[in-house]
Amino acid sequence: MIRVLIADDQEVLAEGIGSVLSASSEIEVIGTAKNGEEAVRKTKELVPDVVLMDIRMPVMNGVIATREIKDALPDVKVLVLTTFDDSDYILGAINNGASGYLLKDTSASALIDAVRNAFLGDTILPAKIARRITDAARLVANDREIRLKRAASFSDRETEIALMICDGFTNKQIASALKLTDGTARNYISAIYEKLCCGSRTEAVQKMRELLGTE
Repeated sequence: MIRVLIADDQEVLAEGIGSVLSASSEIEVIGTAKNGEEAVRKTKELVPDVVLMDIRMPVMNGVIATREIKDALPDVKVLVLTTFDDSDYILGAINNGASGYLLKDTSASALIDAVRNAFLGDTILPAKIARRITDAARLVANDREIRLKRAASFSDRETEIALMICDGFTNKQIASALKLTDGTARNYISAIYEKLCCGSRTEAVQKMRELLGTE
């Protein structure tokens, strides 16, 4: 039996979700919470297998509540269920350990399947949500490129290689990925070091992280 706690500040919706889940012989709804703080407290008391977590709730929102639950009880799965498909909330919930993200217009059968799959360890990301995450990640990548290129006066190719260095790629991996000879890759990397006024990879990575605001 999969034990579920529902956290939603709208009582009618919480009752409706509970009714849908209770129709499954595999699921037992063991409690509800009206805000994030109560969700954290009840999760610690009841230790459900899965928490269905709304995002926008009073006292404490679902993103913060997800983090606190995962910090205290890493094995509890948190499945975010909301009407809001904002990419910031999506990324925030996933980064804080949520097992997935569903919109409240999800069908009854899909909701039951999502709870079951989250319990089994799967990540639940419907296509619409996955597209939002991909788009947000692309914006972050583009922002990194623009900021680094401007800060260090890199060419397009130097910016590409510099970001790969930041992400831990070796010289050989960079050459292979970009279809460059080892010598050409080394020349680009030397030019990057020179523009950063650095003498080593460790120093260059540190400098680039400072420029990107990630240190």
